[in-house]
Amino acid sequence: MELKRVVVTGLGALTPIGNNLEEYWNALLAGKSGAAPIQQFDASKFKTQFACEIKDFNVTDYIDRKEARKLDRFSQYAMVSASEAMADSNLMESSPNVERIGVIWGSGIGGLKSLEDEHTNFLNGDGTPKFNPFFIPKMIADIAAGHISIKYGLRGPNYVTVSACASSTNAIIDAFNLIRLGKADAIVTGGSEAAVTVMGVGGFNGLRALSMRNDSPETASRPFDKDRDGFVLGEGAGALILEDYDHAVKRGAKIYAEVAGGGMSSDAYHITAPHPDGIGARNVMIEALKDAELKPEDVDYVNVHGTSTPLGDIAETKAIKQVFGENAYDLNISSTKSMTGHLLGAAGAIEAIASILSVKNDIVPPTINHFTDDPEIDDKLNFTFNEAQKREVNVALSNTFGFGGHNTSAIFKKLKQ
Repeated sequence: MELKRVVVTGLGALTPIGNNLEEYWNALLAGKSGAAPIQQFDASKFKTQFACEIKDFNVTDYIDRKEARKLDRFSQYAMVSASEAMADSNLMESSPNVERIGVIWGSGIGGLKSLEDEHTNFLNGDGTPKFNPFFIPKMIADIAAGHISIKYGLRGPNYVTVSACASSTNAIIDAFNLIRLGKADAIVTGGSEAAVTVMGVGGFNGLRALSMRNDSPETASRPFDKDRDGFVLGEGAGALILEDYDHAVKRGAKIYAEVAGGGMSSDAYHITAPHPDGIGARNVMIEALKDAELKPEDVDYVNVHGTSTPLGDIAETKAIKQVFGENAYDLNISSTKSMTGHLLGAAGAIEAIASILSVKNDIVPPTINHFTDDPEIDDKLNFTFNEAQKREVNVALSNTFGFGGHNTSAIFKKLKQ
């Protein structure tokens, strides 16, 4: 069967550096850091006392107060970003067949704060189990997709992908595959996460995964820098409307870019550490290029996973050199996590958006906070350090990797009629 072409017709973002798509993109190009001391709880006794939190966000500006109380923050974030993407796409104004529109969402953890709150309330009580009737529906990771589908009456495929930090890129790839197989006309996809909580920060501190640069939060996320000491936890959401190209053209939709292909692989190595030789990362990029029917030299920009961890940045760099060979030196490479922090299951969504906007606008956002070259990382590669760079971007590849060895790559390209 002939596969259908898939395009991006709507985008929405709620991030630590901008509460909508325009704010997010402008902040990326300006090299703005979203890291600051934690406001959501008293972190004074934690090893890490800062994060990339959503700022100036009042959920009742977007969602009725009564309804908002039924939603964990990760679902609130999902609803806000999806609403922006749906409005951007104008999809529902085109009298679509809702039986053929789905929602495939990603979240690595789901309603962590709701779980914390209910457990704390129980421990502080007299032992009588008095749990909120919305506790389970607030906590479960799939509920964000459910709420989005209910709001718009979408009756197509509906589920969540959970693959740690690769979750939302998995969701995007699944959405892409279902549309090109003719199973849906359009799908709302992306991911959300709200893990800046006592358990979230404490748990990642226990893993020694977070930066502890409490004296300078805004410079703590330092991908590819010699003095990087861990990632900065972030929160938020990103939403994309993927659509069958013919369906989009028929209704006169605005098109940002074409989804060219996607790859998935496993390190099969360790529960948290990447394979030191970057084997899984190498394989997933090769798979994505094969799926997109592109050659390494066709790629202009790689939005890397680039978490600012000592092992991860080295492994990913090795993988890029293995896949792209001499063409690696012609690429622009950047880690937008240097600005947003690591949004865990939502990382792939907001980084896909950054990649798509790079294709649309021919400019690459920077990797900020580079101070010292790492002798273990090839300094001849162009990591787009500290300032955005204009260049023609016809093809962008976005990497997202997760604990457990889950690897995903998605490729976006300029639309050619």
